[in-house]
Amino acid sequence: MAPHNHHNHGEDPTCAVAHGDVPLAADGRTLVAVYASPVGRYLLHFGRDAGYRTVLLEPDPARVTDSDRELAGRVITAAETGALDGDVDVVLTDHHRELLGELLRDILSGKPRWIGLMGNPRHEGPHVAALRELGVPDEEIARVHRPIGLNIGSRTPPEIAIATLAGLIADRNERPGGFSF
Repeated sequence: MAPHNHHNHGEDPTCAVAHGDVPLAADGRTLVAVYASPVGRYLLHFGRDAGYRTVLLEPDPARVTDSDRELAGRVITAAETGALDGDVDVVLTDHHRELLGELLRDILSGKPRWIGLMGNPRHEGPHVAALRELGVPDEEIARVHRPIGLNIGSRTPPEIAIATLAGLIADRNERPGGFSF
């Protein structure tokens, strides 16, 4: 495909990126979708397109499909030491799964940059009681963001994934999200 020449990309590097003329910077960002769920799959799909390294953390290997393996650069079954440290954003895509507290405790011990859990903001998340029961201190529990994503009224799995990624990108760039500049 020949580059279009309706204006000079050299003057505005963001324009060149927008037109796909410049590859995304490989800045080390990693997105971990926890659970092979519809939202998790869209997160991996859109996250990969947004330049994240993608990881699927699914404790039950029987739930992982070939499509999941294709979407995720890596599939892990537990919060591996080192896999969740540093410039890592972790999104738990199901708050009803068994052993949620234990998995979240292990994720918190890895010290990722950001952790979020899907759920209705009108109710306390089930993770709070589960983590307290495991002896996790309140300041660690407070590191788990809930609700997640920008408030765009998302209802479907792709909309939830887009809102979540938009919120992660805004947070990473220290921006409020929304239409305020």
